[in-house]
Amino acid sequence: MGDMRSIWKGDLSFGLVNVPVKVYSATESHDRKSFQVDSKDGTRIRYRRVREGTDTEVEYSDIANAYETDSGDTVILTKEDLATLPIQKSPEISILEFVPTEQVDPIYFDKPYYLEPASKSPKAYALLAQALEKTDRLAIAEFTLRNRTRLAALRIVDGVMTLQTLLWPDEVRKPEFGFLDDEPEIRPQELDMAASLIETMAKDFDPTEYSDKYQAELSKLVEAKADGSEAFPEPESDDEGDDDSEVADLLAALRASVKDRPSSSDDEKQSPANPSTSSGQRKAAAKKAPAKKAAAKKTAAKKAPAKKAAAKKSA
Repeated sequence: MGDMRSIWKGDLSFGLVNVPVKVYSATESHDRKSFQVDSKDGTRIRYRRVREGTDTEVEYSDIANAYETDSGDTVILTKEDLATLPIQKSPEISILEFVPTEQVDPIYFDKPYYLEPASKSPKAYALLAQALEKTDRLAIAEFTLRNRTRLAALRIVDGVMTLQTLLWPDEVRKPEFGFLDDEPEIRPQELDMAASLIETMAKDFDPTEYSDKYQAELSKLVEAKADGSEAFPEPESDDEGDDDSEVADLLAALRASVKDRPSSSDDEKQSPANPSTSSGQRKAAAKKAPAKKAAAKKTAAKKAPAKKAAAKKSA
């Protein structure tokens, strides 16, 4: 696994079956390292654990946690107290049930961990992984990590069993917003136009096409600051160019909006002089962009046959 180091070893268990596994963190931060300094002269800032109101440092081993009781009192729990909790101490990932994948909403997903087979023969591991994919189900499991009981979904990512810890139900807030009680009236034509716009931007997800622009710009700023140069010089303003791009964006949106809209004789009779005033005029403007027909045909090919003509026309 390269320089990846396992967090712990345990057994993935269900029924009478035990599959020995090694557990790895599946994610890592790519953020540029930084530390806090005094902005006046760059002197590094250090944190110390001191008794409140004094300058006396407290050893880490002497620090305990204070909890508030239901009645508002404060109780101190030491590490020894916490060690008496009757949580499962064995390094076991216990599969409780197998549920349909679509029933676990991604909002419950927390932190992912990779599982690697730890036995000489990976057959039991591969068998469970392929069976999960074949049945399109997630395994719901419980395990203990850092002395806390976790609920997790076991799923397959690129052939590897991945343990995705789940938030507990009371950790996910219920969305209570006023607009949910006041549903606006949406006409079928409006919904069709919105769906048409989505279809023009539909494609398969490839995460490698995206990058963290903030980290790239931050690196550029760091290097420029070190060189004494300007990282992001202000471009010369070109108001006319901005207006043109806005019009182009508007026309592109209008072309997508009228894709599945049925044509009418009244619309066809209107003058196409101003493409922003009516649906018929918008269609006339849409016809003036033959250069985009190939892209529209490609999009239309993925749609239902009944929509092909409208999709080609809208380009």
